[in-house]
Amino acid sequence: MSVTEAPARRGKAPRGPAWAAGPLPAPAATPTPGARQETPEAGAANREPLCLHCGLPVPAAARAEDETPFCCSGCATAYAVILECGLGRYYRLAERRGAAVVPQGRSYEEFDHPAFHGLYVHHRGELAETELYLEGIHCSSCVWLIERAPLSLPGVAGIELDWTRGRVRIAWDDAQTRLSRIAGFLGLLGYRAHPFRGGKADARRRAEDRAMIARIGVAAAIAVNVMLAAFALYCGWFGGMEPVYREYFRWVSLLLVTPALLFPGQVFFRGAWAALRTRTLHMDLPIAIALAAGYARGVVNTITGRGPIYLDGVAMLIFLLLLGRALQLRAQRAATDSAELLYSLSPSTARVVEPEDRVRERPAEALLPGMVLEVRVGDTVAADGVAARGESEVDTSLLTGETRLRAVGPGDPVFAGSVNRGSTLYVRVEQTGEASRLGRILAQVEAGARRRAPLVRVADRMAGAFVAVVLMLAAVTAWWWLGRDPSAALDRAIALLIVTCPCALALATPLAVTVAIGRAARAGILVKGGDALERLARPGRLILDKTGTVTEGRVSLAAWCGSEQVKPLVLALERHSGHPIAHGFTEAWPALAVPPAGDLAYTMGGGLEGRVAGQRVVVGSPAFVKARLAATEDPAVEGRPGALTPVWVAVDGRLEARAWFGDPVRADAAAALGALARRGWQLSLLSGDDPAVVRDVARRIRLPDRRCRGAASPEDKLRAIEAARGPGATVMVGDGVNDAAAIARADVGIGVSGGAEACLAVADVFLARPGLTPLVELVTGAERTLRVIRRNIAWSLVYNLAGAALAMTGVINPLIAAVLMPASSLTVVLASWSARTFETRAGSGTTLGPPR
Repeated sequence: MSVTEAPARRGKAPRGPAWAAGPLPAPAATPTPGARQETPEAGAANREPLCLHCGLPVPAAARAEDETPFCCSGCATAYAVILECGLGRYYRLAERRGAAVVPQGRSYEEFDHPAFHGLYVHHRGELAETELYLEGIHCSSCVWLIERAPLSLPGVAGIELDWTRGRVRIAWDDAQTRLSRIAGFLGLLGYRAHPFRGGKADARRRAEDRAMIARIGVAAAIAVNVMLAAFALYCGWFGGMEPVYREYFRWVSLLLVTPALLFPGQVFFRGAWAALRTRTLHMDLPIAIALAAGYARGVVNTITGRGPIYLDGVAMLIFLLLLGRALQLRAQRAATDSAELLYSLSPSTARVVEPEDRVRERPAEALLPGMVLEVRVGDTVAADGVAARGESEVDTSLLTGETRLRAVGPGDPVFAGSVNRGSTLYVRVEQTGEASRLGRILAQVEAGARRRAPLVRVADRMAGAFVAVVLMLAAVTAWWWLGRDPSAALDRAIALLIVTCPCALALATPLAVTVAIGRAARAGILVKGGDALERLARPGRLILDKTGTVTEGRVSLAAWCGSEQVKPLVLALERHSGHPIAHGFTEAWPALAVPPAGDLAYTMGGGLEGRVAGQRVVVGSPAFVKARLAATEDPAVEGRPGALTPVWVAVDGRLEARAWFGDPVRADAAAALGALARRGWQLSLLSGDDPAVVRDVARRIRLPDRRCRGAASPEDKLRAIEAARGPGATVMVGDGVNDAAAIARADVGIGVSGGAEACLAVADVFLARPGLTPLVELVTGAERTLRVIRRNIAWSLVYNLAGAALAMTGVINPLIAAVLMPASSLTVVLASWSARTFETRAGSGTTLGPPR
């Protein structure tokens, strides 16, 4: 869901409620009766009253101080304020959501500071947008929870999570709510929010990794000690053991396992509690139930002194689950790091010229408009600006796809991502960071990469349904074994809950898509979202623009008929012209010595004439040159071979040479399009050029005339896309300029090298390498990605069905289930990571531009 979209709302909160304007007032009088939210299970267990505001049990100390059922004065105050504002309906939302909205502990007040908004908040109309880094995200089920629960807050318009990197994009109405309230609510769900500051977010991720390692270490130490106590008990079964020692080891095991459950194991209970509060089916729920059931049985049997305690299994289960989750997270991050290649395109530092011409290196984030940068030869420009001093040539292939260097002098624009190839250049900064041209391009790619394909959304729904099925099967298993072997019933149900954890199913699709997009980026193919890969995986209709797509998009000398001595005379005139024909001549003969020319005259639409080495030279169209020939000259008018543009050359009134120019077909076009046709794609050529030229190009790439069309306006291309819709995807490939409307309307729009900025604005895929070979690689990679997704889902379902059968029949116990559970997730991770979806080619792996 886009962050600018919001679901229909039932009502709006008043602007400026009391609890949002400042400190909370003192606790109010006894709240309205009948609002108690005590669950039947909790009441049956201990009859403890639940807090009317947050739904948590009211501590005995709080009940002694006040007879009203609130767990703290903050909840009492919030409850009174909400009722005073006439917002009692809020508690119907809170019953579904099961969490207090007023932040407790950390207030996140800094998120409302104007300085924070100036740096990290963007406004789009009436909505504000920002990105935050969230701790505690470990699976795709967190995506469902985070993207839906906060929508019940007034003023939240949209929330979208990139779970692989822990970044969440939030859109909200400043007039209805504050960012601090949204962040506080996410914290109540177990996801602590931080401003996203790039490197600092990575540092927090490392801190989160260290905390995970600490939990694994504690769990491992406890598990080892509990296993030692269990080993002594097992030995006592065979050789006999005094009752006092047996009780001793049982109580030692209980005392050791309790902190393991409270500290390392709390991550599973926190996720399960968040799922219960929001009435969602989170994959931590069956794990938490299994741990709680195993621990409860151990406590009861330890106190009564009867039956096995099995606390060693609980301790080992916590350790193995945490270890599997850590390995899984590490592999996911390694997979997504390939997509981070995009950010290496812009330098992290820049040389800033300070007073007295001192040059100091500064972080790119610290650059401000008005600063002057020193860009040495080989340096990449760090910000958009204008050349202040110096003259040079810059490589802009990353932004434009144009491999030819562009001359830059004082006053000329220079863009971030350009590489200086000439001499030292001084650039005055105008736009930095996300505001730069490169920043906007990368932001568009990154925003598109967060889109999840339909298959990903189906997998998310499958994971939720699977949790429900697992809980039902666990209940059936316990009921079945209670009538046959009551001592084994709990073991069977616990083993089932553990071994069928749907982690692998939830990871199957998003991880395969993420890895594929990262691999494609390294191969010079920028894919905005997984939905494009899914559509390209099946053959459909592929419509191609001609100029700049099938052809190279430049004027080139195709044929020459004349004396070699005439070539320097032609170059002497054409080097003074900026016409495309002139560039064609100069590119065809770059090494010739050129004599000086004078008395130049240019005729619009005709040609160029002048005096070179004492001779009168005329270069231009046949009609223009023929009008300047001597009366005795009467050359035969020749047609243009292959729909090329003819150019005549006359010297002193005599026709000396003929040349033909055209837009050359890309060398790989015929082979690439032939490969696509063999895969089942229906190919068409659509261009605004003369129909004769289009037919000639179609013949060169072996397309029948009925599949090509010329003289097509942008409106004609748009109508052609709409008329081509049918079974399978409709794909438009173009340079993103005249084809922008058609690219945007197609099921999948593909922009080719040469029009990067325009393409990324509307296209789903951008081919940063020239030629049509990347198009074949894109289709091939999409097909491979879909096969990986299907293979992952099939493996996950087969594994879970087999594991469920083994657990229900008693073949595996909870400890073996704990060993097998992470194996399925790791198999999916490794399968996605090792799949050869896109292959990096030499010259395209690091620059994302055309190979040199």
